[in-house]
Amino acid sequence: MGISEDLKQSKFPSEASKAVVNAIYTGNWIVQQQQELLKPFGLTVQQYNVLRILRGQQGNPMTVLAITERMLDKMSNASRLVDKLVEKKLVLRRECPQDRRAVDVLILPAGLDLLTQVDQVQNDWGKHFDALGVKRLEEMNQILDEFRTVFSHN
Repeated sequence: MGISEDLKQSKFPSEASKAVVNAIYTGNWIVQQQQELLKPFGLTVQQYNVLRILRGQQGNPMTVLAITERMLDKMSNASRLVDKLVEKKLVLRRECPQDRRAVDVLILPAGLDLLTQVDQVQNDWGKHFDALGVKRLEEMNQILDEFRTVFSHN
């Protein structure tokens, strides 16, 4: 019996405690799916996140500190992730002209090209969500946003 079957059959003290376990389980499951999806591209989930953040800058540099602030996984070492992406020739790391203590990071054309390839696979994977329908996806997004909001005020 898989964990999802365990969730359905387990006795939880409340629906809230079941929701917490279900959210953790689902989050971990999505991360595992993403790891498998990114493996053929030689990327980790965290490296992919950095590349997407940099692509969003539309050619403008970003400091490592700013990347860290925008990352999904706040425990990631953005500096080390950038070093790995520099080794792969996907990003450029250079001294910030305004603050020599800071480091600017730019996505290179090879990084953009790789993201284009990953986008195709991500879009195919994301089509699984279409089965839920737009209305249910909107509801799910609203519930997840509210869930985080409730905890951020405590």
